[in-house]
This record gives sequence, structure tokens and C-alpha cells, in this order.
Amino acid sequence: MRKHLFFAALLLPSITLAQTFDFDMAVSQPVYSDEVGYGFDMISTPVSSSKSKGTSLKGNSPFYFSVKVPDGNYKVKVELGSKKKAGNTVVRAENRRLFVENANTAKGEFATYEFVVNKRSPKINDKERVKIKPREKEYLNWDDKLTLEFNGKAPAVKSIHIEKDESCPTIYLCGNSTVVDQNNEPWASWGQMIPRWFNGNVAISNHAESGLTAGTFIAQNRLAKIMSTLKDGDYVVCEFGHNDEKEKGPGSGAWYHYTRNLKIFIDNVRSKGATIIFCTPTQRRNFNDDKKTIKDTHGDFPAAMKAVAERENVPVIDLHDMTREFFQALGYEDSKRALVHYPANTFPGQEKELADNTHFNTYGAYEVAKMVVMGMKKNDLPIVKELREDFKDFNPNFPDAWDKFEWIPASRVDILKPDGN
Repeated sequence: MRKHLFFAALLLPSITLAQTFDFDMAVSQPVYSDEVGYGFDMISTPVSSSKSKGTSLKGNSPFYFSVKVPDGNYKVKVELGSKKKAGNTVVRAENRRLFVENANTAKGEFATYEFVVNKRSPKINDKERVKIKPREKEYLNWDDKLTLEFNGKAPAVKSIHIEKDESCPTIYLCGNSTVVDQNNEPWASWGQMIPRWFNGNVAISNHAESGLTAGTFIAQNRLAKIMSTLKDGDYVVCEFGHNDEKEKGPGSGAWYHYTRNLKIFIDNVRSKGATIIFCTPTQRRNFNDDKKTIKDTHGDFPAAMKAVAERENVPVIDLHDMTREFFQALGYEDSKRALVHYPANTFPGQEKELADNTHFNTYGAYEVAKMVVMGMKKNDLPIVKELREDFKDFNPNFPDAWDKFEWIPASRVDILKPDGN
């Protein structure tokens, strides 16, 4: 690490007050502690220890590196590669948000990637906090650290640069288990895959959580958290419906509480000069008896969202239609490959088959993220100017081959189904 950070740490009461961090991964670094404020984290397998020199990278094992920072957006620049070996490196952050996919470097070759990581905690102000669920307390998304995951067949990292970015536009995501940054394998959602397609000028801040409706999202102060940092030029993307349709009681259904709550999102977002975007809910894998066509399970909810959008002039990304096309294109059997369908004993402690027709795995989430990007392009949103050059237009009727998709699993696995269905 460069001298200026050491100097800053001596002068300031906490390293978290620093705005810029530089780490030379070719030299020893400490294991993370709150007192030190940075270092190797989560797992110890990729490092060798020395009392005098700290710890250093060893072999081809994945590793995590954390820095204690305040809430905000941070531009991250990673130089990947090694003088000693060829590398294949994947970079993810926080709850498995994908930023760099399969970066291959020859021995002695280096490649630099830039992206923005949003870091947040439940605190809104001195009086308000987000009412996170008990299981969220273990999520990397809600702690006091910015955590980077370096994975791949042969992770090779030369340096890490982290710098506070207070000006870049932010895309905030609101929704349920089909949007949330899923913390554990094998679950995944499009919200944690979409960062892959934006360059280092855009932040993605995903506030979705499993099991939520538009109403419970608001009630748990998640919209209030977004409003505390939302600014002119930002975007807020909302996908609700899966759980809203299960609400019972007066005012439930598509045409009252649901539409009223969507209007609350619109009014709040526009009050800050930001752009609101609706996503109709993703389909469930529920085939008709012909095993060729998808049976709709969302009732009037997609139509209700579109009606509000038309009345209020809100752009709509029609995931309801695109995911229907996606499942039908894959077919009855291969559509299971996009969801959490795995035989018993695929994962540690998994004694029974996993057969979930709502929640995506990493391949399915990756494909849906492309659909969201295509929806942004169809609506001619200015933010699409910040897409990475390697994004190629996607048609859900012609999905990527599931057996060609590569994903190196993260270390955290949980066979417990997310809330919602």
C-alpha cells in the first residue's frame, strides 16, 4: 500500500475517513480487522501467513479483500495479471455483484478494469434505519465494509485502487427475490448481474429484498434510504408483483394498493429530479399442459403496472413478456437450467432435490439482466450510453446456451429458499 494511506491513517482517528486507497497486492497485506480497517477477509485459503510480513497471495484460490468505508459510491480500479503465472480472474463485490467476467491474462500480461461499487449500511440518519430482516444481517450488502471477491480459475491481482465517487449517476433497484443481490449460491437475481454491463461511470445500488411487495418495501424504510441519497440524473428501477398478488384483505389486488404504491414511488423519485422505470414481474416456470407455452400466474398485475405507467408517462421494461419468451425458447426441460433445479447432494448439506420454478440461478439471472438492458435501450434511456463496449443486443427468443455459461461459485452456499415465490 502506498505511503499516503499510511500517513492518512496516522493523522485521522479512523481509516474510514480516507477517500482514496491503494493496495499493492504483490506485497504482504494484513488480515482484515476493524482496527486496521482493510485486508484479506472471509476466507483464509488464498494467503500464507508470516508474523513479520503479514499475509500474501498464494496459489489459485479465490480470496476476498475488504476496506472499511462510509456509505457511498466508490470507483474501483483493479489491475489484473501476474509476472509469475497466467490468470483467469472474475471480480465480484459485496453480495456477489458481477463486475469483471473471466478476464484472461497471459504470464507477464496485465489488464485494468474500472467499475463503481455502491456501499451502504441500514442507517438513514440519526433517527431512521432500514428495517432489514434477520437473515439480511449476514449480508455483505449491509455491513460497514466494501468487500471485493476475486474468483476464477486462477485469480491474479496486481493492485487495487478505491476512490470515493460523489458525482456518478446511480441506478437504484427496488424489488423482491427476482431482483435482490442474493447473498449465497446457488440463488441469483438480475440485479446482481446487471453491473457487469455498465462501465466505470455508473453505480448500481440494489435495495431489493426477497419476499417484499411494493408496500412492504416502503414500510421498511427502503424507499426512504434511497431518497436520502437520490439526486438529479439518477434512475430508480421498480419490479414488483410476485408477492403483491398474494396480499389479502381490503384494498388488495392489482388495482388499488398496488397501483397506489407505484404512484408513491413515482412521486418520490421525480421530486428529486430522477427517472423512474417500471419492470413488469418475471414469469414463473409454469408450463401449460402442452409443455410448450407458459401459463400466466400474475393476473392483472402486469396490466395494472402498465396502466399506471401510461397515465404517468413512465418507461416500462416488459420482463413479463421477455421471460415468457425465454422459458419457451429453452423448452420444458432446459428451462430448468435457468432456475434453482439441482439434484440432491449437489451442494453441501443438500439431502433433497431443489426444484424452484421462481428463483433464478446464475445463468438465468445473467440472461434476465440482459433483458433489462435491452428494455433500457428500447426506451432510449440516456444511461445506455454508459454500457460496456462488449454488450451485444439480446433476444430472449434466442438465449445464450446454458451449457456454455461459466460461473465459478462463491464460497457462501445456502440451500434455504429465499422468501417469496
